[in-house]
Order: sequence, then structure tokens, then C-alpha cells
Amino acid sequence: MATIKSYTDISQSKKLAVFLPIESADMEYLSIKENGLLIGNVPFVKDDSEVEDSASSYYFNKIPCWSLAALLSILPTIDDRNAEFCKDIRCNKWHIYYHGTATLPTIDTDRYESLVDACIEMITKFHELKML
Repeated sequence: MATIKSYTDISQSKKLAVFLPIESADMEYLSIKENGLLIGNVPFVKDDSEVEDSASSYYFNKIPCWSLAALLSILPTIDDRNAEFCKDIRCNKWHIYYHGTATLPTIDTDRYESLVDACIEMITKFHELKML
């Protein structure tokens, strides 16, 4: 069975952190060090109270991370149109689109194995169009 992607990867997280409010992230990657060396990045649900106690000796470099639920909440309503989520039966991949109207174009993403990846593309499109 394929792994289900439920949150942004590190490169996507860094990209989103440039233009999304950090408060919109509901998770974070914590870089784990051992003897001063990076041994991996681990995603955690945000809870600063637990992390701060041991942060100086074990963790460093927090990177905001967005779960699928957080990404879905960021997608805006555009001209009274909501995002629609579809698994394309021809290729068995996800995409997100906003229906076109007589005066408004359809806004669509490429097809992805993961709905998270489709969300990233749509959110990035809206950022580039200054619609977020």
C-alpha cells in the first residue's frame, strides 16, 4: 500500500513559510541533533510547551509545517466559488479546481498522487496572483 502524504515536506514547508502566516501552520519540523550533528528532521504537531524544555540540548531549527487540514482551510472562496477536490479517474490522481463561469475562467491544478501537493500548487497560484 502506498504511503499517504498528510503534511508538507520540508521543501514545501520552506516555500510556504515565505508568504503564509506562520500561525497558519499547525505542525513543525524539528531538526534533531546528537552530539552537535544533524541526525534528521521530524514532523511534530505544534505544541511549544513540550518542546521548549528540551530544545536547547536536543532540537534546533524549527520549520513550520502544514497538515492537509491546515492547507484546506487556507484555500479561499473566490468570486463565490469554493475549491473542489477531485480524484481524476483517468489517471487516479488528485487535482483542485474552481469552476469557471460565463465571465470567470476555471482555475485548475496539475494532477498529483497527493492532495497535499495539489493544495500547495493552488495556494502558490493564488499567492502569485496576489489573491491570498
